[in-house]
Amino acid sequence: MGNTTLNSRKSNIIPIAIIGALFFIFGFVTWLNGILIPYLKIACELSDYQALFVAFAFYISYFVMALPSSWVLKKTGFKNGMTLGLWVMALGTLIFIPAAMARTYSMFLVGLFVMGTGLSILQTASNPYVTILGPRESAAQRISILGICNKLAGAIAPVILAYYILNDGDAFVENLNTLSESARIEALDGLSRRVIGPYIVMAIILFLMGIGIRFSPLPELDAENEEELNGDESSDRTSIFAFPHLLLGVLALFFYVGAEVIAGDTIIRYGISIGIEIATAKVFTSYTLISMVVGYILGIILIPKFISQHKALLYSGILGIVFTICAVFTTGLTSVFFVAILGFANALVWPAIWPLAIHNLGKFIKTGSALLIMAIAGGALLPLVWGKLADNYGSQQAYWVLIPCYLIISYYALWGYKLKNKA
Repeated sequence: MGNTTLNSRKSNIIPIAIIGALFFIFGFVTWLNGILIPYLKIACELSDYQALFVAFAFYISYFVMALPSSWVLKKTGFKNGMTLGLWVMALGTLIFIPAAMARTYSMFLVGLFVMGTGLSILQTASNPYVTILGPRESAAQRISILGICNKLAGAIAPVILAYYILNDGDAFVENLNTLSESARIEALDGLSRRVIGPYIVMAIILFLMGIGIRFSPLPELDAENEEELNGDESSDRTSIFAFPHLLLGVLALFFYVGAEVIAGDTIIRYGISIGIEIATAKVFTSYTLISMVVGYILGIILIPKFISQHKALLYSGILGIVFTICAVFTTGLTSVFFVAILGFANALVWPAIWPLAIHNLGKFIKTGSALLIMAIAGGALLPLVWGKLADNYGSQQAYWVLIPCYLIISYYALWGYKLKNKA
């Protein structure tokens, strides 16, 4: 009876709508990093490499906290865990207040790590939720629908924050060069404090959303339902490491998230580095995310009726390679355009890898989900590689780091997901 209810279309609408609201929050908070990187680069006087520790602090929390998040969810259940995750995120946003007052970069990074910790709890709960709420064959379609919520929020977020903190970016930077040392420090302190208001508002919204989730009609999912709905080849397996298709999925997801973050979080800095004004460049992250939304819409239309999940993944890898080569060998706004449409190539990778990787994990599904969330650490490490290459060889040449990422994604789409035997 419980399984019938879970699979009924009517009973799934409200849970998916609630998860959609959470995906909106994921996107809004995550893609603020695109504008925070150039903002903190100016305010805290950083190199490209140092500024990209914004992405590192945020995304490394997924690696550190994913398995503890799985343990938390086992103790609290999915719904209470989501509430806790939202409240932890609210705490992270509040840390921005003393960080901004002191203009201390390390404290900003602590706030970002705490926000990422809350998100890791939310992501560990919500992604298997979406996969389970309906047939596996259309899981990529459902994740694509929610991805639109995520990326639309991501497109809006940097524009809103840029309005409050970098609206006069070009004039501010030019003026800095004319100031005495004491006046320069005062101006940078003022720039740092601009972030306080927006982050107080975010903290209030996150806290209220936590209360809303706690009293929502979101059903609880138990391990028994998860095993039945995802199939169970785990009866003869004693370890999560006996599922090579999962482990290769974690590897592919690591490189995918790194590629996604590089495309979204470095594009503003790249535009500025090739002489484009801050007033123009500050919206470039939004273009990357809009191109992802276009990809998601195509995924909703095409998967699984016209194209399988693994074929969508393969085409995504190929497009990523083509767009990266074009970004490196073209110039000016044309090159920026190819970085932006990497969002289109990236759109269906997460929705396709997730259901392929957790298929038939049975009783190991929560641990498998946690491992996949840990792969988000690719967004912490690979942008640092981009930053170091940008400092040494130029920001355009740094995009070569994306080629191996898309080659690994293509390998998983062709062969990796098929490896079902024990490692």
